Parts: sequence; C-alpha cells; structure tokens
Amino acid sequence: MDWVERVLGIRQYARHGGRAPHKPLLLLHALGRFQREGDAPIPFSAAEDALNRLLREFGPPRKTNPGYPFHHLANDDLLWVVETPDGAGSPGPSLHGDICQETGLDLDGADLPGPAVQALPARDPGFRPQVLEAYDFCCAFCGYDGWLDGTAVGLDAAHLRWHAFGGPDELVNGLCLCALHHRLLDRGVLGVTPERTIAVSRKFVGRAATTTALVHDLSGRPVRDPQTGLPSPEPDHIDWHTNQVFRSPARAPAA
Repeated sequence: MDWVERVLGIRQYARHGGRAPHKPLLLLHALGRFQREGDAPIPFSAAEDALNRLLREFGPPRKTNPGYPFHHLANDDLLWVVETPDGAGSPGPSLHGDICQETGLDLDGADLPGPAVQALPARDPGFRPQVLEAYDFCCAFCGYDGWLDGTAVGLDAAHLRWHAFGGPDELVNGLCLCALHHRLLDRGVLGVTPERTIAVSRKFVGRAATTTALVHDLSGRPVRDPQTGLPSPEPDHIDWHTNQVFRSPARAPAA
C-alpha cells in the first residue's frame, strides 16, 4: 500500500452529515512541516497553536480540540505513530472521553468508514447553468449580474450542503451567488435563515464602508427567489449549512 492509498483510506468521523476535518488538517500541517523542516518529529506542543488556528478557520462552527487528530490518527494503520515520554503508543482511551466531550463528538455507534476509498459521486456539469438560469443570472444576495462578451462572469452555483457531504447537484441545494458572496457563504460568514433571509455572522469584522455595504448591510435582507415555479433551497440543506458551516450567532438585521 503506497502513501496515497493510505491517506485516501483515512477513516473520518461521519454521522448525520457532520464535518470533522481534524485528521486532514493535521496531515496538511504535517506535510507543510515536512516540506520546510524534513522528517523531524512533530511535538504536540509545537503544533497545537497552528492546529487551533486551522480548526477555527476551516473546521466546523463548534468548540474543538487539536488533540483529537493526534490520538485518532494512531488508529489508522501504518500512517501515524504517537510517542509519549512513557514510550510508543497513543495516550490511549483514558483521554478519549475528555477529547470527545471537548470536540462535541459522540462516537458511540458512529459510522466510521473502513479503509477502502469511497469515491464521491461525479459532479453534474449541468448544475451551474441550471442554477444561474433559475436565478436569472443574478446573485441571490446582492443582485450582481455582470456579463462580458455575452457570458456571465463572477457568478457561481453555490451549494448549501457541500458536495463532499452528500449535497446534491440540484436546484433545491443551490443558490446563484457572486464570487465574493459564494466564498463568504462557504467560510461561514454568510448563511440563510429558515425564513430565507440572509444571516451575517457576528464574528465577522470589517470597518470599511465597502465592507459594510457588501456584507453587514445584507443582514436580514430577503434571499432572491428563483423564477416562478422553480424550487427554492430545501430546509434540510439550509439547516445543514447553519449547523455545519455558519459561524453563529448572527448579527441583528440591518436597519
């Protein structure tokens, strides 16, 4: 088994569509250190702050702990070895409950995929044109509708529930968004409420007038509807994004 197969076969926590990117983020951090410093051991104390930053920025919107991937990667055969002052081996299950409590994970009965690589369904190339046409080639958040030489530019078909977590390439899971608001949706700055208004994270900070106009002033604004007779995003997909991506709490609606 080569290293690519080992990495692709990593077992990730998977339950109810929840996100747990702890192991991939730790591996990316380790690869970066290897590229810069070679194959020196990685002390947890040296990686803790970097992992905390990665988990805050790219992890799910809940309190988490960088100790989780250090412990659980040791269970992925031939990929990760943990050594402590007491010798080889992970700190063991004595920390298991504390780590899971800190990360908000319930692993009892969790569905952990086996080491076999599970391929994602291919993306539907018709998703983007379907979504853009449904929203009249207009950002559902800000109304941007730019064209160049007869082609829409700066407009994306955004998934609410991510493709990697079972999000279908269907109109009920899509929004036409400009490139800026698509990026902010995926980073949890923006979200959609059950009432189909725009939510803006209270944790997002920006002081320039352009930031206020492009982001803060969206709070509470209705999300643009698709053409009459076409389906809006389904509540289940909105809820997934709210629970797994959006950085709550939301700001109060703009005046």
